[in-house]
Amino acid sequence: MKRGEVAELAGSCGLGAWTAFGVLTMVVVGHDGLPLFADADLVSWSVAHRPDVAVALARGLTATGTGVVPYALAALAGILAGRTRRQRALAVALCLLCLGAGQALRYAVMTLVARPRPPLADWATHASGWAFPSGHTTTSALAAGLLIVVVRVRRPRGTTLLTLVICAWGASVGLTRVYLGVHWFTDVLGGWLFALGWLGLCLSAVARRLPERLTPGTTDMDTDSARRTAEPTGSAAGGRTDTAAEQTDVARDQREDHAPDDPGRRGRSRPA
Repeated sequence: MKRGEVAELAGSCGLGAWTAFGVLTMVVVGHDGLPLFADADLVSWSVAHRPDVAVALARGLTATGTGVVPYALAALAGILAGRTRRQRALAVALCLLCLGAGQALRYAVMTLVARPRPPLADWATHASGWAFPSGHTTTSALAAGLLIVVVRVRRPRGTTLLTLVICAWGASVGLTRVYLGVHWFTDVLGGWLFALGWLGLCLSAVARRLPERLTPGTTDMDTDSARRTAEPTGSAAGGRTDTAAEQTDVARDQREDHAPDDPGRRGRSRPA
């Protein structure tokens, strides 16, 4: 798939996800932050099904959705994306920028919406701040999305399995927030939509703006090869030049053969 097609597809997905996120945000604000759809039922079910082992596993998994782990995964995505040292450094910087800027923008939206969390009595782990959209969900989804993009581009052995594992991790972090009682499900859904929209727009911008020679996954050899393919080879160009010169010489010889022997008589008719 060409870069223009990738940019268009990623941009369309990003705008679509953010449109859905905008609609969900307006619904949340319109209901004054109260539970929507099956929010209360899912939290009630989670509270009633919390064996100690499951809670411990959920706490361990939810901890990977914040702090150092998502940034380490984003840096890993950048390292895997590039083939040269320069490409790796650029890709790591872009991945970390995407994750950090996404977190900052998500925090701004959360502050503006100011949705309350579920009741404190239902919490099975520590949480802070407002509820919508879920921070752990957004952060883990962004990190997972960056890794999935790199895996799909590089296509190592077991690409499908790796994609499923990464996707399962990103989705599970969000679900643990509901299971532990610190978020409504629509908070998690909002985090997924926000992450998909932001990732799509970032990918579209990189695909459109980044020079071909600096695109992660493209080596200088690939660029030189493409340039040589686009340009005519030296032998072919020289062959065409030699052919044109030969044709010019033949035409000149023909004119000389038909010219009169006496230069003084050029342009005048012979006497009868």
